[in-house]
Amino acid sequence: MQKNSIVSLSNLAVPLISKGRFFKENKTHLRSDFQRDRDRIIHSTAFRRLKHKTQVFVNTSGDHFRTRITHSLEVAQIARTLSKYFNLNEDLCETLSLAHDLGHTPFGHAGEEALNSCMKKSGGFDHNIQTLRTILFLENRYYEFKGLNLTYETLDGLLKHNGPINNSEKYNKILGTNYFKNKIVFSSSPSLEAQIASISDDIAYNSHDLEDGLKSNLFKLKDLENIPILKKIISKHKKKTKRFSLDLIIRQIVREIINEMVKDIINTTKNNIEDYKIKNLNDVYKCKRVIVTFSKKMKLFDYKIKNFLRRKMYYHKKVKTNTNKGKKIISKLFILIRRNPKRYLNVSKYDKLNIDRSICDFIAGMTDRYAINLYNKIK
Repeated sequence: MQKNSIVSLSNLAVPLISKGRFFKENKTHLRSDFQRDRDRIIHSTAFRRLKHKTQVFVNTSGDHFRTRITHSLEVAQIARTLSKYFNLNEDLCETLSLAHDLGHTPFGHAGEEALNSCMKKSGGFDHNIQTLRTILFLENRYYEFKGLNLTYETLDGLLKHNGPINNSEKYNKILGTNYFKNKIVFSSSPSLEAQIASISDDIAYNSHDLEDGLKSNLFKLKDLENIPILKKIISKHKKKTKRFSLDLIIRQIVREIINEMVKDIINTTKNNIEDYKIKNLNDVYKCKRVIVTFSKKMKLFDYKIKNFLRRKMYYHKKVKTNTNKGKKIISKLFILIRRNPKRYLNVSKYDKLNIDRSICDFIAGMTDRYAINLYNKIK
């Protein structure tokens, strides 16, 4: 059965049999290499904690707003749809989607900014690189090695969530100099599976942040009517206000936004594959341009949604008040824990030569609720 699956994949797909892992393991006939990667992510402590980490609204502010875990599941659903259409490695696509936010701090990007400031003299903080630290060093579930020992292809896709890496200085500071020992070519382009996971992340947080913003009354449907593609979608559904609830209408609008963006990616990517003469996986890695992308029209739409959300949601007074509290909590926790690390950390399990990085790992792994409770206890 596995042989047939391998034969049926596109020439552009990452094969179902991996090139390997850092630590050699016996194969199993029950699951492919990438199914094992996905399962390791799902069973990890870091993945479970995402259910109590902020997407936009601090986790204590409501039961129905999205958290990092619901966002990651939504990214995976969109990515699998695109991966299936192009006949790619769906399990790899799903793994990258589920894992991409494992390194996020409590309180979303505000928490990331605060932790980066705390770590200025010690290499800084970056949630994408922290995802790698989490799966390489911090998850401890096996006798034989630290970390989850994921495949090289999965590590490559997570490293290149935002594209090829031309400057590895920050990676060396946070992960260790040349940790990957030439197993991964930083300057090559990411696989199509990684590109799909990345653009699915964009689709998910744009569309679902719109839904959460509307439901929380930070803005109204009429505020969105200046955005070209949205105007057409909204005017179609607004006619149904007499028959259906506003909640249901918002859900239909969000569904249609996702559908329009997915269709656009499919058409644009098909054209790019042809225009860039991409015939096999090696061509994907060598290509200097992004292959999985939006059309110019949809890029403008994507930009306008991001800009709208930035103004009306992320910088909204209510949201800023809570995220500023989050920044204060993280900064203060870092200072308090640094005064007496042994009180909060099992120092023997951490890097004694870089105690700041150990404190950073500890705080980055916290949920919103845990960070708030610890702050209230020790402030």
